[in-house]
Amino acid sequence: MQGDSGAPLLESEISQIEDVFPIVRDRLRKEALEVVEKNGTWEDLGGGHFATTCVGDAECIFVRYDGPVAKCAIQEAHREGKTDFVKPISCHLYPLRVRQLGEFEALNYEQIGICSPGRKLGKKDGLGLAEYLEEPLSRKYGPEWYAQFILMVKERRTILQKG
Repeated sequence: MQGDSGAPLLESEISQIEDVFPIVRDRLRKEALEVVEKNGTWEDLGGGHFATTCVGDAECIFVRYDGPVAKCAIQEAHREGKTDFVKPISCHLYPLRVRQLGEFEALNYEQIGICSPGRKLGKKDGLGLAEYLEEPLSRKYGPEWYAQFILMVKERRTILQKG
């Protein structure tokens, strides 16, 4: 929700962001539309890095509010069948952050307070982060990778429970 830039974008997602904007335009806040008018829907951060634009130093332009709940206008349009684009993969994977380490990618869990209700619900429902993120992990790495990953996660859980 806050940071020095918006949602990280793959270069391949830039055209998808531009294509989806007219579809979600009517869902966006006045402040977000003003940012788009002035700065566009995405920005070049340099070094081959791109991000969605933000409203001030706060949320991505595609965030809209339903009462106190922040929602993604792109994801809503996708769920309604109005676009094939789910949302940027960096958002879909959140609270995991992808970090390039040479030729490898590291997935780091970013634990922040705003996610505490989700952690509590997951614990109550017996749903771990690995299961919760099945769709975006499969989207990023493929279903075969996810199947191997979830087997390792379950094996690790078993070892920790015996601990």
